[in-house]
Amino acid sequence: MTDTELDLPIIDMAVPMPGFPALRQFVLVRLHEEGLLYAFTSIQNPELRFLVAPPEPFFPDYAPEIENEVFAALNTKDPDRLLAMVVITAGTEETTANLLAPIIIDRDSRRAMQVVLTGSNLPVRAVMRRSY
Repeated sequence: MTDTELDLPIIDMAVPMPGFPALRQFVLVRLHEEGLLYAFTSIQNPELRFLVAPPEPFFPDYAPEIENEVFAALNTKDPDRLLAMVVITAGTEETTANLLAPIIIDRDSRRAMQVVLTGSNLPVRAVMRRSY
């Protein structure tokens, strides 16, 4: 991990990410000047990182409904303090975003969890295009 990464605020997973039960702390490392791309990097295993992005520049109508259980797990009541990040899969032909399971981060407590949006028909692999 670089010195810059060590200076970043640590994000604690309120619930471990599926498939990674032992990894509870991450940092969000900016990879793009405009803040369009980040690496969600494990503190415990810095070689494990997920490519993530805020959905707004690519999916301006994306507005996931967050259930009460998520607010309780993140220990917050204010939806305006939540930041959604979608997990990106970069491919040679196209890059896609998982809109069905965003990572939700509380900006104040820096607690997070990956949420599978139940009852949603959002795609797991939505092709990314900048909306402007």
